[in-house]
Amino acid sequence: MESPPLPGLYIVPTPIGNLGDITKRSAELLAAADVIAVEDSRVTAKLLHHLGLKKPMVPYHDHSKESDRERLIARMADEIVVLVSDAGTPLISDPGYKLVRDARAAGRYVTALPGPCAATTALSMAGLPTDRFLFAGFLPPKEKAKADTIAELGAVRASLVYYESGPRLGATLALLAKLLGTREAAVAREISKKFEECVTGTLADLAERYAVQEPKGEIVLMVGPPQEEDAPPDADSLDDALRAALASLPPAKAAKEVAKKLKLDRHDVYARAMALKDVNLGEKDQGNGENNPS
Repeated sequence: MESPPLPGLYIVPTPIGNLGDITKRSAELLAAADVIAVEDSRVTAKLLHHLGLKKPMVPYHDHSKESDRERLIARMADEIVVLVSDAGTPLISDPGYKLVRDARAAGRYVTALPGPCAATTALSMAGLPTDRFLFAGFLPPKEKAKADTIAELGAVRASLVYYESGPRLGATLALLAKLLGTREAAVAREISKKFEECVTGTLADLAERYAVQEPKGEIVLMVGPPQEEDAPPDADSLDDALRAALASLPPAKAAKEVAKKLKLDRHDVYARAMALKDVNLGEKDQGNGENNPS
């Protein structure tokens, strides 16, 4: 670190698995901290031990009181307060946004360091489109709420990224397959650890795999975007389909069948069917005239 850090709040990412993934700058901030706000002191203590550090820690999590937040913000006036989560980047599906919000409102210096994040790391190895993705955290535990959320996000034209637990993974994949149909997906777990794996396939394939196999470790579940809508058929393709249908069906039924098959407006297809029928009748009339001259 080139110059001593200013007093304030530092959001510091920590490794999501391999402790060797800690960045040099993150390690320096932890060493300079006057106090570290942690989710679980036992987890952070292992990282500090790995770095050869002993630092004061205070708990900060979803159940922290407003007074806990106020005390930390008061300390930021002349101390270095570091916020960490158990793993990865703080505030990404972890507590902390209220502390950041109130620290900014109080005029404290606030900055965040780049570093590990399970969602983006998993997405980079999954082989799914990454030009657009939506991180949705954990799905609701209750079936109805989960189904509503899946239906709501399922139409988004982006890869979807969820966090999930081992015991719930199989049921979640089955519900995704039921509601979203055939989509490419991936399950990544134990990222950067000894037993890291990233399994890809359709939602149905993965649902079958994990129906009886309950995986261990931290899990990132990714779903590819919906398929692009089929391009509308050209005029020749529509006419060919209509001619084939008109050979055995009246125009109204032929139009209904072809419109459904090609996903076109039934009224437009019916109008084209009638036009083709008129053309065919005209050709027959001309043929009859030639064969039966007056």
